[in-house]
Amino acid sequence: MMEQIASRITLHSGDCLDILPTLAECSIDSCVTDPPYGLSFMGRNWDHGVPGIPFWKEVYRVLKPGAHLVAFGGSRTYHRMACAIEDAGFEIRDSLMWVYGQGFPKSHDVSKGIDKAAGELEARGKGFNVAGQNVGLNQNRELRSDHPNYQPYIPATDAAREWQGWGTALKPAFEPIVLARKPLSESTVAANVLRWRTGALNIDGCRIATGDVSNRVGGRRPSTHEGYQRPGATMYQDKSDWRMSVRGRWPANVCHDGSDEVVEAFPASKAGGLTGIDRAPIGYSGGSRGRGIVTKAFDDCGSAARFFYSAKASKADRAGSKHPTIKPVSLMQWLCRLITPPGGTILDPFAGSGTTGAAAQNEGFRAILIEREAEYQQDIRHRFAASSDLLEAAE
Repeated sequence: MMEQIASRITLHSGDCLDILPTLAECSIDSCVTDPPYGLSFMGRNWDHGVPGIPFWKEVYRVLKPGAHLVAFGGSRTYHRMACAIEDAGFEIRDSLMWVYGQGFPKSHDVSKGIDKAAGELEARGKGFNVAGQNVGLNQNRELRSDHPNYQPYIPATDAAREWQGWGTALKPAFEPIVLARKPLSESTVAANVLRWRTGALNIDGCRIATGDVSNRVGGRRPSTHEGYQRPGATMYQDKSDWRMSVRGRWPANVCHDGSDEVVEAFPASKAGGLTGIDRAPIGYSGGSRGRGIVTKAFDDCGSAARFFYSAKASKADRAGSKHPTIKPVSLMQWLCRLITPPGGTILDPFAGSGTTGAAAQNEGFRAILIEREAEYQQDIRHRFAASSDLLEAAE
């Protein structure tokens, strides 16, 4: 069934391998999706495997030449997804990193396992807090280890005590995102953009905001990061008026959730400056401040996390859904904006709760959503039910 759930958003209910063959070849401008990671996350049956080559070949078929694809992956199974995408015909252009602070380890307590095998598993320390309340539980009905009331397991046997503190997994703190592109049909990117409107990335539309403004006069050409410019100048010309671009820093292949854990993990970066030659024709070296040297300081300082795009998750992102892997709508907007031409159509074959659709709508794009699970189809309908441009369902 196909439903026009908003003026620019279409929902196809069913398996993507059944729906994709019904879509026209070379008809879609981009693909932004969060497919299964193949981890059987929280026992969900839809996460039993990573989409293989046949699936990505169908995505390849419906995308226009030069169209980009971004797909999230699990840190343990990302390689299988990236290889399948490449083997389907896509060019791997880059890999992005989505860093977050709220993940919890899905680790097996080795000492507890030893006691269990010996029949000595004690009731204490199984993960319940001192009041025995079931709060902050993980998927094993145990308190997460980062919960303030967590009580570590107390081994009962000598063998278990020897292996106390040993586990089987690290705390997840990032998800890789593959950035791929369907090969161009034309000889150059410029020609492909003119024919299909695809093939390039929207750099200016995804720059990272900075507290510093332009008109910072003076200084040599910076090398620490992008975002500085002197219009019309080359690196061999006079650089006395290099300044921070008011458009912001060049988008990087790292983005994060802005949480305290993530911001504190980045090193502190002091306020920088540009030092260079004034209009007087003299030289400088080693930071000496002889005649004609000009130094202008910037006022943006703090964690280096500010160099990267930050998408803070909110309760509104969930829109009432219980889907376990919802991404911030603002993050999906940034990704949609990065790879989709103005007025373009975005495909999400694993729509989940519909965050890609919400992102597309917010950015003025059209979106084709495909979702197999009835529970999440209803979540998508609920997300768009409050939209003022909701349309009647159409078969």
